[in-house]
Amino acid sequence: MIKKPFVNTMLAAVLTLSIAPSVLAHDEFDSSGIAKGERSVFSNEEILNLSDAKMEGEKNLLHLKEAGSVQLKEVDGVQNNTADVYAHKGYAYVGTHTANGGNGGVRVFDLKDPANPVEVAMFANDDVANSWQEKVIVKSIDTPDFKGDLAVVSVQKLDRNAEGAGGFLLYDVTNPEAPEKLGYWETYENTRGTHELYLTMQGDKALVLASNPYADYYSKGEHKDFTIVDVTNPKQPETLWEFDPRMLEEVPADFNGYHWNSPDGKTRAVFDHSVITDDTGQFAYVSMWDLGTVIFDISDPENPVHLSSTDFASDQQGAAHSAALAKGGNVLIETREVSSPVREGYEESYGYTRIFDIKDKENPVLLSEFKTDLTEKVEDGRTFANTVHDPKVHGNTLYLSHYAGGVYSVDITDPANPKQIGQYTPDQADVWGVFVDRNYVLASDMGQGLKVLMKNNAKNPQRINE
Repeated sequence: MIKKPFVNTMLAAVLTLSIAPSVLAHDEFDSSGIAKGERSVFSNEEILNLSDAKMEGEKNLLHLKEAGSVQLKEVDGVQNNTADVYAHKGYAYVGTHTANGGNGGVRVFDLKDPANPVEVAMFANDDVANSWQEKVIVKSIDTPDFKGDLAVVSVQKLDRNAEGAGGFLLYDVTNPEAPEKLGYWETYENTRGTHELYLTMQGDKALVLASNPYADYYSKGEHKDFTIVDVTNPKQPETLWEFDPRMLEEVPADFNGYHWNSPDGKTRAVFDHSVITDDTGQFAYVSMWDLGTVIFDISDPENPVHLSSTDFASDQQGAAHSAALAKGGNVLIETREVSSPVREGYEESYGYTRIFDIKDKENPVLLSEFKTDLTEKVEDGRTFANTVHDPKVHGNTLYLSHYAGGVYSVDITDPANPKQIGQYTPDQADVWGVFVDRNYVLASDMGQGLKVLMKNNAKNPQRINE
């Protein structure tokens, strides 16, 4: 049961459907024909011919360097492009996007020699036809039914009207060079599937939190965007709870769709794009576009409690895309993917990062906003090249993947005064994801594959997580 209404003032008015499809957000309803990853997919030979990457930095990033760069292997003559990246126990796990028909699966790279990452396995590529596998999370779990390293992989259909369903796959990667399929949780017909997801533990229980954009819209309210699934037994995933905005007290029961007329007079989009939890698995942070980052207490995963959400100024496009936590879970990083910077009634800006104090999780307080040199290079028209994408935090450093901007590094020692301290930009950059683990920073470039960045002063630069 949802016990607490939104504190977001824009939700104080009744949400109503809009008939204006031109402002529907994100890829699903875009009619421009421009997709993420619009730059070329390069072969290994072409990567070698690219000019040197731009590397700037100071403070703790002074000695960061590009140690290695490797393209995904072609499969049956097909060159897939990369999506997100994750690391676990010395291996990088790279998801794939939609180029050349999708079904590129997850690629596993051994990082023993960071200058020469070796692709050693591929999985989740042929489980669901005509799909793509963007997001992968890998963690060591210990439940009554499974002990080892578990990978969860998002599955989205290329055509939502095609037969079958998306969702997420579960694989045993205890031996990362020989992944074994365990189970599959399916979403619903006529939806694309699971876009992003997260894996967490609560005691001896394993949970997957899944973001299934537009599930509510296309199922006419029968299903929900945000789902909590028990994967304690990865062979038999069990749905525990689902959420959409109608479950909140101030939202009318007939709300069905992703457009609502907000009190600021604008038509805004609502859907679940992404989700993370804190390290304890007690709180969930759900990126629900123009509803902001919605915070839930999920200590009882069958009965989560809504605590609060971030809100936006009336002239800000919402677009809460992804989140990360800092300072022991007391600081929330929110990235906003704004790809159309010129819209009547809004500031002219691509997406940028906002930082909140969430010590009181029922009352997020905006501390600062971080903009890059690309944020304000505004051109009329739609491009993903200049907007921020995903955040990751390591200690007091925030890393932001930024498409054409590569990877930005930001000192957040004082979250109210973030300061850029470094930037890595490959030639013809199109960086989708970033992941940080000890002395490594991994970046997934959609056209060029996996980038391995390393600090020169690493005491043991041989493996991640050893």
